[in-house]
Amino acid sequence: MLALSLVALALTGIGLSVWQVQRRAWKHALIEAVESRSTAAPVSAPGTDSWPRITAERDAYRRVALTGRFAHDREVLVQAVTERGGGFWVMTPLVGDRFTVLVNRGFVPPDRRASSTRAAGNSESTVTVTGLLRISEPGGGFLRSNDPRADRWYSRDVAAIASARALTRTAPYFIDADATANPGGYPVGGLTVVRFSDNHLVYALTWAALAIGCAWGAMMVWRRA
Repeated sequence: MLALSLVALALTGIGLSVWQVQRRAWKHALIEAVESRSTAAPVSAPGTDSWPRITAERDAYRRVALTGRFAHDREVLVQAVTERGGGFWVMTPLVGDRFTVLVNRGFVPPDRRASSTRAAGNSESTVTVTGLLRISEPGGGFLRSNDPRADRWYSRDVAAIASARALTRTAPYFIDADATANPGGYPVGGLTVVRFSDNHLVYALTWAALAIGCAWGAMMVWRRA
């Protein structure tokens, strides 16, 4: 009975090891695709006809551009932790001719939370924003749920923000603005972290080692039987 249990564990370990190898191949393809998208020449931000077909696998981190006017009076601050420390992402609707896109204009520290402290960067003229397309982050973050009524935001939940700010024709994605400097220095854009964990080889070797150990144990049990 013990030998059969060890054989079952060995087969499970082999299966999981193979699965991790497959996951590693998928992850490397994803990393290559994201690097290609994020460094390519910008394309127009996807319009309404494309919205139902947008997926993370195909569109996340694609470099896009959109022209419009910022609605600074409807901005939302989302809690953030960055290489510059803790603070907030400034999410501002960019209203174009046909639709609106939430733009993560960049990071501000707590002492720049109030819009009045960075008025120089709040242009009301027509601008063209270039950045990376990001997929909505529903629910919340930092182990906290978004609280629209209290205007407390822990993730960049496009649908919830659009509803809270009464936005219409809003794209289901947002754009992380690039590092183009804003007048006055804030918000600070270009802080998108494009990095993926890649531990699948370690996991595959671990499961393979477990499988070998179980197979060896089963063989020893049979020999002593």
